[in-house]
Amino acid sequence: MMNMLLKSKHDEQEESHWLSVSDLMAGLMMVFLFISIALMRNAFIERDKIKQVAVAYQENQIAIFQALTDEFAINLDKWDAEIDEVTLTFTFKSPDVLFKSGKYDLSSQYKELLHNFFPRYMQVLEPFKSSINEVRIEGHTSSPFGKATEDDAYFGNMALSQGRTRSVLNYIYLLPAITDHKDWVKQHLAAVGLSSSRLIYKDNGKENYKASRRVSFRVITNADIQIKRILQEG
Repeated sequence: MMNMLLKSKHDEQEESHWLSVSDLMAGLMMVFLFISIALMRNAFIERDKIKQVAVAYQENQIAIFQALTDEFAINLDKWDAEIDEVTLTFTFKSPDVLFKSGKYDLSSQYKELLHNFFPRYMQVLEPFKSSINEVRIEGHTSSPFGKATEDDAYFGNMALSQGRTRSVLNYIYLLPAITDHKDWVKQHLAAVGLSSSRLIYKDNGKENYKASRRVSFRVITNADIQIKRILQEG
């Protein structure tokens, strides 16, 4: 009888022990569930914020492209220029008008063109300044000629393309018509020489040497900066 009583008591203690463990596990599962829900909620909030930035970025890109097109549509053929909707790049494609071969001094024709173009360009960008991170003046050359090594030719063309963009930046910066924009230009315009790194090819796969030699104004918006800020704040 005594043994039976002891066994019964032992069974009750063991059952009580497993009930406690079971309750503890259930509680932990609930805690993990709430943590998971909270994390998922935060992830969805961040996703929605990034989506909003992406939508705003796309709408802003379209608005800038449309504003540039509205302003300069009548000039594009005369200037042999084009505007790329995806990259917001305004490209002048007539190297013979822009610079003499191998030189980075602006031609009188190019000065006249920039005198007309850049003040209007700044007026178009005025409503979008808060969303613009940088405007790059990008200089491009064709692939190198001559007997120089590939590396020497590449860096020679790098110096040429860089010199050309600096000449452009120097000229437009001193234009009286952009005096009110000078501080913004100083902070947001960059002269970038890209040498022959981004060649343009014909349909037959051969390089289009004339098209490869060009100068572009490229608008870079700050959507990526906004996304990084959202992720950091999250």
